[in-house]
Amino acid sequence: MWKTFRAALVALLLGWATLVSAAVDVNKASQAELESIKGIGPAMSGRILDERKKSTFKDWDDLLLRVKGMGPGNARKMSEAGLTVNGGAFTASAAVKPAKAAKAAADEGSKK
Repeated sequence: MWKTFRAALVALLLGWATLVSAAVDVNKASQAELESIKGIGPAMSGRILDERKKSTFKDWDDLLLRVKGMGPGNARKMSEAGLTVNGGAFTASAAVKPAKAAKAAADEGSKK
């Protein structure tokens, strides 16, 4: 009987923990909400909010391009911790590398 009760209690607590860790959308979250995501501290949340003031993030690739220190590895971990962009979770994308190359080329062209 005790084992059954304990198993039910653990299942209940795990289910509750899942509900508590609700998604945090990068385009809607406050600084405190962003910092509730493991891996986002005051500096990262500040960079996110500064870039978001310019325009909302279209997708994860846009976030990776515009926020210094936000690489694919960090994005994956933050997504697993509940961070979303427009409600979507991070998925590894081959578009990030070509987009970074295009941005670098555009930056280089503007220097001439």
